[in-house]
Amino acid sequence: MGCTNSSMVAYTRLSPNHSGQRTMAIDRITPHCVVGQCTAEGLGDWFVKSNTQASSNYGIDKDGRVGLYVEEKNRSWCSSSNANDQRAVTIECASDSAEPYAFRDAVYRKLIELCIDICRRNGKNKLIWFGDKDKALNYSPKSGEMILTVHRWFANKSCPGNWMYARMGDLAEKVTKKLVGASDSGGGIGSKGMQASVLKDLSETDTIKKVGELFTADQKKSGILASVSLAQFILESGYGKSELAQNANNLFGMKKSLSGNSWSGSAWDGKSVYTKKTQEQNADGSYETITADFRKYSCIEDSIADHSAYLFGAMNGKKLRYDGLKGCTDYKKSVYIIRDGGYATSLDYVERLCSIIEKWSLTQYDAKDSGGGVIWWYRVRKTWADSRTQKGAYKILENAKKCADQNLGYKVFDADGKVVYEPKAVEPAVKVPFLVKVSISDLNIRSGAGTNFARVQFCPPGVYTIIDVKAGQGSKAGWGRLKSGTGWVSLDFVKRV
Repeated sequence: MGCTNSSMVAYTRLSPNHSGQRTMAIDRITPHCVVGQCTAEGLGDWFVKSNTQASSNYGIDKDGRVGLYVEEKNRSWCSSSNANDQRAVTIECASDSAEPYAFRDAVYRKLIELCIDICRRNGKNKLIWFGDKDKALNYSPKSGEMILTVHRWFANKSCPGNWMYARMGDLAEKVTKKLVGASDSGGGIGSKGMQASVLKDLSETDTIKKVGELFTADQKKSGILASVSLAQFILESGYGKSELAQNANNLFGMKKSLSGNSWSGSAWDGKSVYTKKTQEQNADGSYETITADFRKYSCIEDSIADHSAYLFGAMNGKKLRYDGLKGCTDYKKSVYIIRDGGYATSLDYVERLCSIIEKWSLTQYDAKDSGGGVIWWYRVRKTWADSRTQKGAYKILENAKKCADQNLGYKVFDADGKVVYEPKAVEPAVKVPFLVKVSISDLNIRSGAGTNFARVQFCPPGVYTIIDVKAGQGSKAGWGRLKSGTGWVSLDFVKRV
């Protein structure tokens, strides 16, 4: 099996940008983000140009149509790594043009289907995601195994973007389940492989534990106590058994029209909604039925993030509706702030929410430091303003420092954006000249020591003399200056001889 093309292809335009037939068997799949909501035809127009110097085996456009640009039997130019592209089927996916480079639901679903098809035709019954570069690249797949790899492992890029990177495990799980014949009803998509269809089969305790993992993530919690957000989920979704939870959409029941709310992010696009009737309690204790349009989300995380953004940004005139909520470490006080801001739809909102928090011990999901406060994570970035450069967030400062030491040009920031650690620039103590061997065909020669310098040309395979070494962006081993004077190459991708 193998060396055939997918029958799912809706458009074909073969690119001249490839290296001919593979020298290795297919045992990897590498999804990429296009950084734009492209069409299959537009992507083909781009790849067919010889000066593009790039291609992929397949592309999935914004509507979920599959394009074929390099036949599977041939090695595409896609991942900045000859070794990876010789073994991988590469797939460019239409995405938003800014981080986290999110895919539309149609694109992600088609990616799952295409990966299933690729695995089947290549005799694979298991797709694996390790989430660790060294482990993945040093692993020798068994005959029935396919490995997921990502572009960011081989170049200083975000690709496939943080949206898709967070779903690589989910992709592997869904594809493997289908390959081995497990049922997959398709429902909404959640992180860590959690589908809404799974929730309805769990006990209340297990459901809360499962969903609790989502609320402890710092980027989604955004300062609101996890216990409070999780209690609202439980109160409003019926322990994961309601229509909203089972479809992993709109877990917090956000309406398209929010009285007095001037937060710009609450705009309704008129499309991604559905109508639902709710019961809201009046001040005299009576109830009335409200029919409202609710926004839908493709995944649980988006709903959580949107809910947090609303609570922090909702305004009553010039005053924040939920002023004092951000950074509040007392769950009872937080609940009162939310109720008094007008969020609650019942008179006993505080009692109900607090009882849920206490019954299920939800404060266990509130990250604590040694002093009992909310953890303020240390973030490793190039600059505080550019969150796209973030390498990670750490509870322990020493771990954050270690990460910064391993990534040239990065610093450690506290929760207020202040630099708390900046590694000293150290030039590598290397004796020159020395010889290196280049085995890959797509190693860039740059005009200076770093990926921030322009590419001059590709460095052909061969043996070269290095006469100078400097540290620079995008290389852990440093950059070597070629004796020929052509420019600099990353020493990460050469072998010293």
